[in-house]
Amino acid sequence: MYRKYFKRPFDFIMALVGLIVLSPVLLVIAILVRIKLGSPVIFKQQRPGLNEKIFTIYKFRTMTNERDEKGTLLPIKDRLTRFGRFLRSTSLDELPELWNILKGDMSFVGPRPLSVNYLPYYTDRERRRHEVVPGLTGLAQINGRNTLPWEERFEFDVYYVENISFAMDLNIMFKTIIKVLKRSDVSDFEDGTTPGDFNKYRAKEFEGVRHD
Repeated sequence: MYRKYFKRPFDFIMALVGLIVLSPVLLVIAILVRIKLGSPVIFKQQRPGLNEKIFTIYKFRTMTNERDEKGTLLPIKDRLTRFGRFLRSTSLDELPELWNILKGDMSFVGPRPLSVNYLPYYTDRERRRHEVVPGLTGLAQINGRNTLPWEERFEFDVYYVENISFAMDLNIMFKTIIKVLKRSDVSDFEDGTTPGDFNKYRAKEFEGVRHD
């Protein structure tokens, strides 16, 4: 009942209230991002959502566009500034995802949407993470956030899909707030690994394949 009838209205109302209440914060962050990191202020990327339907996720930009003498973007560690790390460690960079929630692309709670490039490499069980709307936070995030091994993250995602409830969502949201305030289990990379580490996780099945 909750998943079918109440979860979406709850997300919509909370996202709308959040956007209104936090609009001054969003404006200040946008101005600071423009001054410190340049344009565009909003980072956009394609991610798989419910039933693997592709949508555009919105975040505040956290990296510069610095390039080497050949015009190639520098490594992430060289483009991620102190300000960018602050935005990520406090999860302030994810506030624009409230718009994704308002639109219905995302929920407050659900498996985090990962790279589109990972889609061909999921097992049938792991692919079940796409049976629900992806979330701003999820069960994996409160049990290690960005530091869990891939196997554990996917198991938490599938467990959530199979046991979703209002009580679980409230518990995850509460524990997420605690995690954010403590800035615990944070990595410079969004999913807690360097690009390509998902490929290492599947090294035996997909040896030599890169999709970062």
